[in-house]
Amino acid sequence: MSCRTRFAPSPTGFLHIGGARTALYCYLEARQRGGKFILRVEDTDRERSTQAAIDAILQAMDWLGLDYDEGPIFQTDRLDRYREVAEQLVAAGKAYYAYETREELEAMRDAALAAKEKPRYSGAYRDRDEPYRDDPNRVIRFKNPLTGSVVFHDKIKGRIEWSNAELDDLVIFRSDGYATYNFAVVVDDIDMQITDVIRGDDHVNNTPRQINIYEALGAPVPHFAHMPMILDPEGAKLSKRHGAANVMQYRDDGYLPHALINYLVRLGWSHGDQEIFSKDEMICLFKIEDVNSKSSRLDPAKLGWLNQHYLKTDAPADVARHLRPQLENAGYDLNHGPAPADVVVALRDRVQTLKDMAERAAVWYRPLTQYDEAAVAKHLLPAVSAPLSALRQAFAELPDWTPEAIHAAMQATGEKLGLGLGKFAPALRVAITGTQVSPSIDHTVYLAGREQALARIDAALALIPRVEA
Repeated sequence: MSCRTRFAPSPTGFLHIGGARTALYCYLEARQRGGKFILRVEDTDRERSTQAAIDAILQAMDWLGLDYDEGPIFQTDRLDRYREVAEQLVAAGKAYYAYETREELEAMRDAALAAKEKPRYSGAYRDRDEPYRDDPNRVIRFKNPLTGSVVFHDKIKGRIEWSNAELDDLVIFRSDGYATYNFAVVVDDIDMQITDVIRGDDHVNNTPRQINIYEALGAPVPHFAHMPMILDPEGAKLSKRHGAANVMQYRDDGYLPHALINYLVRLGWSHGDQEIFSKDEMICLFKIEDVNSKSSRLDPAKLGWLNQHYLKTDAPADVARHLRPQLENAGYDLNHGPAPADVVVALRDRVQTLKDMAERAAVWYRPLTQYDEAAVAKHLLPAVSAPLSALRQAFAELPDWTPEAIHAAMQATGEKLGLGLGKFAPALRVAITGTQVSPSIDHTVYLAGREQALARIDAALALIPRVEA
């Protein structure tokens, strides 16, 4: 059978950075081996699962470009299937009905704790062969083997062995008609023919229980790979401040999806010293066996560096597709201002995120109403009145409004007046932006648009007498 992986989030919250990495590794393993990648939504936690979380997970998968071959498949659509398989196990003598009350189970737990033993189900109904009856306490429990060990080879962690004596007879089906997690995932993975289960190492403890269920059902046991945790920059468990927030927050903060994907793939996997990977390169090179067994730490500076790399090297039109929502969210009217792709060209060497780019673009989309007083005092002096006036006339007469034409007009004006650009370019920058800092002056003027550029030069000229006075 060809490789089949699945990403199976529980929609009790948004997709965070750890879940996104799991999805990516499942995706890459399937693609690298020419297999299939399935999305399954484990939504049987009725109290905590929400439609908003489901929508957020699907949105994040789409934004990250992790296209799945099958799904989304919802566990709540498969309740009858879980019941069918659970009853098959009962009929085969591999599971049984149990009817303890909550109080009886609590007493069982208290007795074990009093004896300084691990709390576990005593197996009271294991050999009683009780029939089905309508009882609010009814559950189906799996007959876990009493002796021997569960041994499996984890593709990341290596050999793992678990004594069956450590495992009790877990509930696989509740009286409310819902299967428990450890049972439902096994039935799902069998029916979906999953060959490789890739997930976080918080699931290692579940694996021996699940393997015993696979074997009781006479089904092939998939390969397992349990990834270590992602830690925050200080080596602690992730908090919302350090990556545990919704993946879509990275989008809102101005990161490109492929930059985040490139960042995620290196949180536990490497190929020599290479840092920059296209998706095709990841698919070609990735193997789950190469994932590090030690935890990785988030490095926000590296994510910023990667994001700026793609801002600089992607086609401006491609970056502009992601910049446009940032500009709109900032409240700019894109019908009155420069094309987003032109903004990308002007600012991509100066910022690490699209959000920062959008903030710096305000000077071209909003009226210039405030000036840096220090910049005005330093640069809007009587000596620049003549060159600014000459530039205004030259800009008004340009047949083409392009950065190249603007630059040529500035050079020609300087030569005509016998002045270097350094004598009047700073004043022009203050006139257009109100500050002493901006991208290249020709792009700064160009992005303002001819009409706005002329109006802003007029406003600056009007300020010069005040400085003079």
